[in-house]
Amino acid sequence: MAEQNVRILRSGDQALVAEFGNKIDPAVNDRVHALEMKIRGACVPGVTQLVPTFRSLLICYDPAVTGFEQIKAAVEQLSQDLDSMQAKEHRTLLIPCCYGSHFGPDLKDMEDYTGLSREEIISIHSGTDYRVYMLGFLPGFVYLGGLDERIAMPRLSTPRVRIPKGSVGIGGSQTGVYPLDSPGGWRLIGSTPLEFYDPEREEPVLCRAGDTIRFYPVTSAEYYDIHRMAAQGKFDPFL
Repeated sequence: MAEQNVRILRSGDQALVAEFGNKIDPAVNDRVHALEMKIRGACVPGVTQLVPTFRSLLICYDPAVTGFEQIKAAVEQLSQDLDSMQAKEHRTLLIPCCYGSHFGPDLKDMEDYTGLSREEIISIHSGTDYRVYMLGFLPGFVYLGGLDERIAMPRLSTPRVRIPKGSVGIGGSQTGVYPLDSPGGWRLIGSTPLEFYDPEREEPVLCRAGDTIRFYPVTSAEYYDIHRMAAQGKFDPFL
């Protein structure tokens, strides 16, 4: 137990949080997903939903079936020997991105801030495999880890009122994709033609926590071609 350093906290009267560590780290996130797998496999009575985050797992339960102490005891038992578990097979998604122009209005500012050329920024951003640490803020908004510090960028001092869905942005040391039109303060460097959230789809959210995303540059013509293919269900982003 001490090896895992799990901390269990109440979260209202129908949930608890199993917390691992106090930093964003792949090994910590692996333990979060390992515990999620073990709870699902054990079919713990009363558990209704599991929500993995950067360093913790939210465990929701039905108070008519079980209670905090029962779930806590089950979680303490299941959180042992997580490091010995075989990691679940993560999916990899190849995400097309049209960089710059009206798709990425902040790319020029990034050149000035980082001292890198447009081509270097694009090469660095698209040359990294990003872990989907968690989903949040909006349905399907991915918080991605692994951004190269050379292209880390502070958020806008004044957020935009409307960011178009599909926009690919950088905020601090993270990168992500806006799944819906929304306000936001991240620096926009490009856009993807893929829908990260579609309520009409069988699985509305494109990604899952634990997946890997790899961006690749496309031209504006390719962007619109892929958009049409995706709308017809003819584009598969999974590697």
